[in-house]
Amino acid sequence: MKSAFENVMDAIDIETYIVCKNENEGRALALQLGKEMNLNEVDIMFMEFDGFGVRVRLRKYIYKPGDNYKYLNQD
Repeated sequence: MKSAFENVMDAIDIETYIVCKNENEGRALALQLGKEMNLNEVDIMFMEFDGFGVRVRLRKYIYKPGDNYKYLNQD
């Protein structure tokens, strides 16, 4: 069975709310979340601290521009 990741066009976004003391702690926890989800390196696309935590959107690029897109070479 082939991986569903092979059919993702470019990236996966994850949006969540993380309870934290400040924006720096929220940033660190968001990046840690990506690692704990086995996504390795993720990018923070949006982050907003409201006094109780951060609303954050993480992005994991499966394919970057110029990569060999496996979904174009399906047999």
